[in-house]
Amino acid sequence: MHAVDRRHRILERVAEEQTIHIAELAAELGVSEMTVRRDIGRLERDGFLRRTYGGATAHITRSMELLFNARALANAPLKRLIGMRVAETVEAASTIFIGIGSTAEQFAMFLPAGTERTVITGSLPVASLLGTRRGRVVVLGGSVLNDDLACVGPVAAATVRRYHADVAVLGAAGVSAANGVTELDDAAAEIQRLMIEQSARLTIVADGSKIGATAMAAVAPASAIHTLVTDSGAPAEELRALEELGIDVVVVDRSAAQPPEAEDASAA
Repeated sequence: MHAVDRRHRILERVAEEQTIHIAELAAELGVSEMTVRRDIGRLERDGFLRRTYGGATAHITRSMELLFNARALANAPLKRLIGMRVAETVEAASTIFIGIGSTAEQFAMFLPAGTERTVITGSLPVASLLGTRRGRVVVLGGSVLNDDLACVGPVAAATVRRYHADVAVLGAAGVSAANGVTELDDAAAEIQRLMIEQSARLTIVADGSKIGATAMAAVAPASAIHTLVTDSGAPAEELRALEELGIDVVVVDRSAAQPPEAEDASAA
């Protein structure tokens, strides 16, 4: 099993059972106890767990319950890889807008904890997750969209206008060279537009199924994007068109989302 999927499984177990035991988990995952200890150590450093003698206990139960929904399961391994890749690129940012959507949530899961960082988000799953870790989290407030658990409306918009961010990391229902960044909901699109206006840079995170697609509500022209992180399932022709607009297109390999047949010997 790939290390990312293994840690995700550990988090699922913690969310379900509150407490986990290393020996039981090692047997279930088919890896050594040392590998599980290393995984738990990494998750504790990132603020997800608290280690106990022989296992770990929940630090994020409510957050994980919010994140594990039917929408988040679609292309989940790819979204995790995209989220990890983006998290590596924004460590120096002191203020970050994080948008809505399951890919943005995956980015938040892998964002390193930082006491000097402020995250502003309209996503209740993201706020719940990051609120258990070091750093300042600002929730937009306002009305809540049922499907995305996202804050929208005048109150949310007013909060966005109070801040300037180094980078906005936003998901999208569609990204194309011709029609730019689009969303499914007008109210959500308005908050995304404001975050872009208040940010020095824009990073879009979208799995390959969203590239070349166009949804109803316009958010921004493609030229507003500084970095697009997607996967190798995206149409190559569309990626070339986006690159020609000056966008830094980062593509993660879909095959990396498939667990290898055997655990890497170095991780055992």
